[in-house]
Amino acid sequence: MLATLEIICESFRDGGKLMICGNGGSAADAMHIVGELMKGFSLPRKIENFNPEFVNRAQELFPADVEYFKANLQSALPAVSLVGETSLLTAFANDVTPNLIFAQQIFGLGRRGDTLLAISTSGNSDNVLFAVEVARIMGIKIVAMTGRRGGRLRHLSDVSICVPADSSYTIQEYHLPIYHMMCLALENEFFSDN
Repeated sequence: MLATLEIICESFRDGGKLMICGNGGSAADAMHIVGELMKGFSLPRKIENFNPEFVNRAQELFPADVEYFKANLQSALPAVSLVGETSLLTAFANDVTPNLIFAQQIFGLGRRGDTLLAISTSGNSDNVLFAVEVARIMGIKIVAMTGRRGGRLRHLSDVSICVPADSSYTIQEYHLPIYHMMCLALENEFFSDN
């Protein structure tokens, strides 16, 4: 877990983002993780504490709204779920191929310095593996979450979290506390000072 956190923290510190993909329940996990990172999870993330430049600029440009922004906007850790772009996913699957739906997004959005969190209970989901291959070509770090065996995903990733289970639903039950702990640790690293 420590190696996973180091990779993601380094990416965030260097201005990178975390991209996440998975299928079925793992797709839901991808969206869940983004929800925990892009807003306050357990700590306050008041923008005046973490982004005073934004507050100052808002005061200059929109003084009537600055207090509303300060009261409601929260500092975020940049994370993107690759599973929620319904129009893109269905168009690409229909017009090109379904196996590259995540790879296309990595190719379009990814940059060296980003991290891909690839979730596959079997470790052998083609669309996740192709995303990992494209990420590797582009110099993007890869963290995997998978089951006991890890499949091909385990060997293609920089770090693999392989939980001690074999059935998809049990693997997903193990994944939830792990990624909650990951989100708590990341939030603590970047937002605990204020």
